[in-house]
Amino acid sequence: MSILVVGSIALDTVETRRGKVTDSPGGSALYFSAAASFFVPVNIVGVVGEDFDFSEIAFLEKKKVDMSGLQVEKGETFRWGGRYHDDMNYRDTLFTYLNVFETFHPVIPPAYRKSEFVFLANIDPALQLEVLSHMASPTLTVLDTMNFWISGKREELDEVIRKVDILILNDEELRELTGSPNLTAASSTLLKDGLKGLVIKKGEHGALLITADDYFATPAFPVTEVVDPTGAGDTFAGGFVGYLASCKRLTKNSFRRAVAYGSAIASFNVESFSYNRLKEIEMEDIENRLLLFRQMTRF
Repeated sequence: MSILVVGSIALDTVETRRGKVTDSPGGSALYFSAAASFFVPVNIVGVVGEDFDFSEIAFLEKKKVDMSGLQVEKGETFRWGGRYHDDMNYRDTLFTYLNVFETFHPVIPPAYRKSEFVFLANIDPALQLEVLSHMASPTLTVLDTMNFWISGKREELDEVIRKVDILILNDEELRELTGSPNLTAASSTLLKDGLKGLVIKKGEHGALLITADDYFATPAFPVTEVVDPTGAGDTFAGGFVGYLASCKRLTKNSFRRAVAYGSAIASFNVESFSYNRLKEIEMEDIENRLLLFRQMTRF
């Protein structure tokens, strides 16, 4: 099995109480790929500028991430800067320079169009629709979005949601999308419209999986020191989709385990800046943390 991910590639400048990094590789597509590639090969589509240093992501190629879908355009790579508060659930955006990402239109190589699993990272819903139109017959399609698209591109976003299987978003986004303050009622509304399931990210409080016949909650792993939470959501999605792509069959239990794997890998990601921590760990480390998850939730 293989996964196609289409999303942003960025150079991030991040400040937290543990320090600062400048022009560190980031973006939804890279974080997702770093996590999902623990399980299966990943095909990545995105855009970078002429200033992008590919040696910074060479480790991904060793992990079976195919880079042939990356577009290198004249200009500078997308840049984002943020400063986290002591409570790292909150941050201030210091700058956003879209650069070559402003005119990005995904070009899906023919070999990628047969990818069995598709992750549409947080980009313009119009572009997400473009991607779906090129795919052959994926086994599972998963969508991420944010408040900006919910309020600014609602018609296109609704169309994407009708075409995908799983929607990943946080509780605030779910409330805005449905107009319901109750997460269970809000989820039921979307499931009635055709979604197979929702994954609701709750940050340090874990995640929920809600389908027509299942409700599953997992806590976040209790990390002693959070260094940088940037990319935690995309890393979670990478673990979630990556595990599912490694399964022979998609069952209720496989979706539950996928949430746990996503949470486990995201907990490693926040222990360092960028995805540096994901460079250091092996599958054995993830399995050991998953075992701790089981011990935490068994009663």
